[in-house]
Amino acid sequence: MNTARLETQLKGMAVLQDAYNVRVHPDWRNQGFAFYRAIWTECAELLDHFGWKWWKHQEPDLAQVKLEIVDIWHFGLSELMRTNALTRERVDPAIVKTFVDRGEVKLASDFREAVETLAERTLYRQAFPLEAFVDLMVALPMSFDELHRTYVGKNVLNGFRLAHGYKTGEYRKLWAGREDNDHLVELSRGLDAGSATFAEDLHEALDKRYRDSAI
Repeated sequence: MNTARLETQLKGMAVLQDAYNVRVHPDWRNQGFAFYRAIWTECAELLDHFGWKWWKHQEPDLAQVKLEIVDIWHFGLSELMRTNALTRERVDPAIVKTFVDRGEVKLASDFREAVETLAERTLYRQAFPLEAFVDLMVALPMSFDELHRTYVGKNVLNGFRLAHGYKTGEYRKLWAGREDNDHLVELSRGLDAGSATFAEDLHEALDKRYRDSAI
């Protein structure tokens, strides 16, 4: 794993997350938001998409599973930023080491167990256990580059939601009978995630799909 690239991507995500958090609350770092509570709650949603019911046939919806992992990362990223372990200018070397060292080890535990470990450690510490999060990614598996690419897409959707009245209840999460996350996955596949204009192109595609669904 290229550590210089990793640091650049982490700093870039910190910029995007800070911009989003400021839209939620200008002084978000000092509000005491329970990011840990959001993380373990997202773990339950993640497990539903992966499947855990032994009494019925279930196929993992991997696209949605990865989006849920990215949702968890939004809150974990915010916690890392709130504690100043990550800023737009600096990345704590321990963060890089965790992604590099744990990201190269194939774990024996299955994915469901990795989800439960993340939820358990999050609740116990009331913080973001980065090592358990990376273990979760490895268990799926999901690479850091994929995490970064999917994060950018979901960040665009989150900003889109806010711009269309998410906080006031005006936003429609169902577009033509499907959740906006489904539309995000579909539209992202039709765009070049490596393009410098990926975020702008995705926002434009979401806007068109959203408007068309209201007709």
